[in-house]
Amino acid sequence: MKLGIIGGLGPLATAYYYELLTKMSDVHCDQEHLEILIHSHPQIPDRTEYIFNHNKENPVHDLINTAQKLQDQGVDYLTIPCTTAHYFYKEISQTIHIPIIHLVNEVCEYLDRKSIQCVGIMATSGTIIAELFQKELDKRGIKYIIPNETLQKDVMYLIYKNIKCGIPIEMERFDNISQYLFNKGAEIIILGCTELSLIKKEKHLNKKYLDVLELLSAVALSKCHMNIKEEYCYLIDEGD
Repeated sequence: MKLGIIGGLGPLATAYYYELLTKMSDVHCDQEHLEILIHSHPQIPDRTEYIFNHNKENPVHDLINTAQKLQDQGVDYLTIPCTTAHYFYKEISQTIHIPIIHLVNEVCEYLDRKSIQCVGIMATSGTIIAELFQKELDKRGIKYIIPNETLQKDVMYLIYKNIKCGIPIEMERFDNISQYLFNKGAEIIILGCTELSLIKKEKHLNKKYLDVLELLSAVALSKCHMNIKEEYCYLIDEGD
């Protein structure tokens, strides 16, 4: 099978997604790895900017064009390692005939399988204001907590001023956000922006943080009939 990736949203997250797909695969040689086509298109307009102001350039046209190019190259599944881009999921899906793995839905289904009752959400302000996670969590009866206005600014700072700029992560900001969400009752925190996955990678966070890129990687590999290393099987197994 062949996996397509609409990448560059941003580039570091895409690079780490490819790394995860590679290291999570239970293989014994190069030839056993999954065939993957990455179209890194960082020029796609900012998703959060458009969600807040529809007078800004709409990224959906570039997202659709990229999806169609990958489809033309024969991929079986598409993935988008950018949570906020799933705001445009329906529009993109309607223009192609291959399935797009829905990152947000997969995250919420995982939490439901694990019987999580209350989660904290760290994500872009676009993802938060569009209620991408909140709507799906509501369907499953899972409570959620989002950062207050001041802490949400810190989330955006970490994403746009640290990770996207390739400078060291200011962990004091991250720890303050985490403490707030845990103190409010979160059992687990969704690292709901794929840039935040880089924090888990660099700081070796524990399983109280759900890395959406790890989950997306596990689901994508499973759907493409790839074996997954045992330490990652909890992401797709039923129950505990």
